[in-house]
Amino acid sequence: MWTREYGPRIVAARQGRTPVHDRRSATSAPGMIDCAQLKAEARRLHTLGISKPLIAKMAQQAAINGTSVEAELLASGAVNEDAYFAGLARMYDLPFLSEIDPALVVDHVHGDTQLVEPRMLRLHHTDRPPVMAVAANILHMDGLAKRFGRSGNGAGSLVVTTPSAIRRAAWKAGENRRVNHAVRGLFDHQQPLSARLVVTGDQGFFAGASLCLLSLLLIYAPMVAVVLAHMMLSFFHTAALFLRMAAVSHGRHHPRPDVSFESTAGTLPIYTVMVALYRETAVVPQLIAALDALDWPRSLLDVKLVCEADDLETLDAIRRAQPGPHIEVVEVPAMAPRTKPKALTYALSGARGEFLTIYDAEDRPHPRQLREAYHAFRLGPSELACLQSPLVIDNAGDRWISAIFALEYSALFRRLLPALGFYRLPLPLGGTSNHFKTALLKASGGWDPYNVTEDADLGMRLCRMGYRSSTLTLPTYEDAPTDFAIWLAQRTRWYKGWLQTWLVLMRHPLRTARDMGPFSFFVFQLLVGGMLVAALSHPGLLIFITLSVLSLMQIPAPQPNVFTTMMLAMDIFNILGSYAVFFALGATPMTDREKKGMGWKWTMIPVYWMAVSLAAWKAVVELRLKPFHWNKTPHQPRRSTSLALGIVQTNPAVPAVTSSSERL
Repeated sequence: MWTREYGPRIVAARQGRTPVHDRRSATSAPGMIDCAQLKAEARRLHTLGISKPLIAKMAQQAAINGTSVEAELLASGAVNEDAYFAGLARMYDLPFLSEIDPALVVDHVHGDTQLVEPRMLRLHHTDRPPVMAVAANILHMDGLAKRFGRSGNGAGSLVVTTPSAIRRAAWKAGENRRVNHAVRGLFDHQQPLSARLVVTGDQGFFAGASLCLLSLLLIYAPMVAVVLAHMMLSFFHTAALFLRMAAVSHGRHHPRPDVSFESTAGTLPIYTVMVALYRETAVVPQLIAALDALDWPRSLLDVKLVCEADDLETLDAIRRAQPGPHIEVVEVPAMAPRTKPKALTYALSGARGEFLTIYDAEDRPHPRQLREAYHAFRLGPSELACLQSPLVIDNAGDRWISAIFALEYSALFRRLLPALGFYRLPLPLGGTSNHFKTALLKASGGWDPYNVTEDADLGMRLCRMGYRSSTLTLPTYEDAPTDFAIWLAQRTRWYKGWLQTWLVLMRHPLRTARDMGPFSFFVFQLLVGGMLVAALSHPGLLIFITLSVLSLMQIPAPQPNVFTTMMLAMDIFNILGSYAVFFALGATPMTDREKKGMGWKWTMIPVYWMAVSLAAWKAVVELRLKPFHWNKTPHQPRRSTSLALGIVQTNPAVPAVTSSSERL
């Protein structure tokens, strides 16, 4: 009856599709969905008590997604996981265990496979033989019942449990090993790439020698020392300015393309989404809504909310939000350093997806962003490891500081990074909305737990390891800080992390230049080093310009020499050019709505730059006193209409999606 009524729907759902990515069926060729298997599943599920219409609906989804009816049923939330597996156990007369004591599990590195595909765990009791806890597919239950049922040879040595119970026990049993690996893994295996050592002995010697030489010059030839330092800073500043001018020119000649997706044959792969949360109680409901709006089959979506184990308020807020079965909470044991990259690296061992992205707690990603990333990875070269989505500030109209922040983000994510990706240059990634090939992310060592700007560090490391990074078009919406103290703490952390990144890559500069390539190494110096130099030297340049102008206004005015005139002209060009390029780079890709929100506030750019300089100097001090301290940025839920489900319809900053995308 079921076959005659619903079988044609499955066949219709599969027409025109040639799956290529599926690895979830052990009884068929990779990517091919066995109709006989779906029918057998359906019969057993109906015997279990699942209604025929629900089974038929799930079977259609299984045929489209390349999964199983059981997987779709559990992912949909239509049945409770505990109730489902308890019902299976009763139907086949096997014992059921809803929760596994982690003390019964012996941890080993291969146990991480049960985080990715939770099927079985061996439980070691002190007073009786080991028992196997199994979360088996319904098609395998007949064979298990014959062998381990009451009349079988293995009676008493097997219990039925749930995949979630297996994951919880595996996480807990191996937490010490995993957290130690998250903290020390990069340092132990690739020490030169780790920021755990702030300054190496060689760097300390070189810095001391340079300081001694500068001191001698200041004593015996002070004018020479000042002139040389001024020239180096000015020329470096000018080079960094020309890089951004080139990005403006690139944006004019290569406008942002419309987003389109080709009609792809084949099932989609599993996609992992990780979100690190710490003291984020207020934004949990908004986050769950944004994640639920993602356009990706839930049976192929592996969402991990990564929380500190002692952050009880956030964990309780997540429980109250009642997230769907595709969302897993990963509790990270308390261990220094308490940083976001350490938490992400800890959770990476349980990532199930072929692709992986990270979001911040306050993010509202475009619902189709995962589809665009998958499309770009599928068509891109094999060495393409990372794609950065643009971050768009949604509260530019709130305060002047959020308006300039929006301008800055627009310049970085919609002009500079696309230009760098176009020319295959290193990308200083943003802290969120990075999309990775999971295997390449693991091969690169993951995130450095000691680097407080782990995103920029990872972008540089991917480049020196021979991988490519590029950009996407569909955005993620964020809110900028509107309180100056919060903004300053956040920006101080960023500059401290950029200093860490620069020091790490400059431990062996010749080796880094060889790994990256000479031109990419030069661009790295302008991107990271130039940004640091510009921020730290900005007050000095303003002081020099002010004193020079005041001197020229004296009566009678002194006659400046040629060198002083040249340096003054260069400094004025650097300052005014930086302001102008900052505005042009950010304003040109903005929509009319964004420009209206910014209004007159762009006139505060000089004040903003002085604040950036303050943050940079504060970062230098923090790097010495508390290098791994993470300045937490508090977040509040956004009250605008561009949240989650309403992003596409209500925010004109989202680029149009062509009709061909509907066929993906």
